[in-house]
Amino acid sequence: MRIGILTAGGDCPGINAAIRSVGKTAITEYGMKVFGIASGFSGLINKEYAELDEPQLSGILTFGGTILGTSREKPYKSVAGRGPQVDKPKLIRNNYREMGLDALVVIGGNGTQKTAAQLSAEGLNVIGIPKTIDNEVFGTDVTFGFDSAVWIATDAIDRLHTTANSHKRIMIIELMGHHAGWLALYSGIAGGGDVILIPEIPYDDKVVARYLEKRSKNKKAYSIVVVAEGIVKPKGISAAHHIAQIIRKNTGLETRETILGYIQRGGSPSPMDRILATRYGAYAVELIAEGKSGVMVSSKGDTITSVPLADVGGKLRLVPADHALIRKSRKMGISFGEK
Repeated sequence: MRIGILTAGGDCPGINAAIRSVGKTAITEYGMKVFGIASGFSGLINKEYAELDEPQLSGILTFGGTILGTSREKPYKSVAGRGPQVDKPKLIRNNYREMGLDALVVIGGNGTQKTAAQLSAEGLNVIGIPKTIDNEVFGTDVTFGFDSAVWIATDAIDRLHTTANSHKRIMIIELMGHHAGWLALYSGIAGGGDVILIPEIPYDDKVVARYLEKRSKNKKAYSIVVVAEGIVKPKGISAAHHIAQIIRKNTGLETRETILGYIQRGGSPSPMDRILATRYGAYAVELIAEGKSGVMVSSKGDTITSVPLADVGGKLRLVPADHALIRKSRKMGISFGEK
C-alpha cells in the first residue's frame, strides 16, 4: 500500500512525533510505502512530495514544528473578486490518484479536519489526526500540542509572579485561543491566576475591576490576570491591552500586559504530547491496514479510537461553563469576570 502524510494549519509541538509514528508503523509493521507531502494541502495541489524511508524518520521525535512544512491552504475556500478560480479539489483528487495513494493521513486542527471530511466525501481514503494547542477539535478529549502549550504558558505565568510581586502590579498575560479557552483555563489554574477570562464565559468590565480593587484593599501585593485572545471580538486590539485599559480606567492600579504569542506553539513537545502523538499515528496506520477511512483518530478517556470525519468538520469543542475545573476554581476565589 502507498500512503501519503501531510500537516496543515498552524504548527505545534508533537507533529513530528506523529509523522514518525505513522511512517515507522507503516514501513516496519505493514511494509507500506510512505510519502511525505510538503506544505499541507498546497503540496497536494502542486504535487510536491517525496518518499520517506525509516532512517529519515529517526531522530525527529523531539523536534518542534513539522519536517514536512505546513500552510493554511483551504482548497474548498473560494476567494471573491479574483476572477476564475483553479479547481483545487479536482487537482487534489487527480494528484492523489496519479501518486497511486491508497490512503491519506491528514494531521491538523479543526479547519484541517473539515477539509479532510470534504475530501473523504469525494471518495478519497482519508484518516485525520487531531493536533492544536487550543484543544478545540471536536470529537476527541485532547489534541497533542495542548499539553506542551500548557507547560510553556504556565512557566510564563510563574515568571510573571516574581516581577508582579517585586513591583506590586497587576500583570496581564494573553494566551492563544480564538474560540476556546482551554489553554487559558488550564495554565491559568496551574499558574495561580487570580482572574481567568475565556471566550465561553461572558465577563463584565466592572466585575473584573471591583475584584482586583478588592484584592488591593485586602493588602494583596499583586494580581495575575490570564486572558484568552478571543475574549475581544473587534480586530486590531489585543485582549491584554483591552483589559489593561479597563483596569487602569476603573481602578487606577498600575497594570502591565504581556502577549505570549507564537512562543506557545514552538519548541520540543512535552513527554505526554510525544506519547499521545505516537499513539495517534500508530492507530491511524492500523485503521488504514484494516481498510477503514473517513475517520479521525480520537482519544476517549485512556482509549484511542476513531470518530467519523463527517461528525467533526466545522464543529468546535468549547469549554463548558460548568466545567469541573471552573466550579472548583470559583470555590477558591478565582474570578471569571461574571456578574
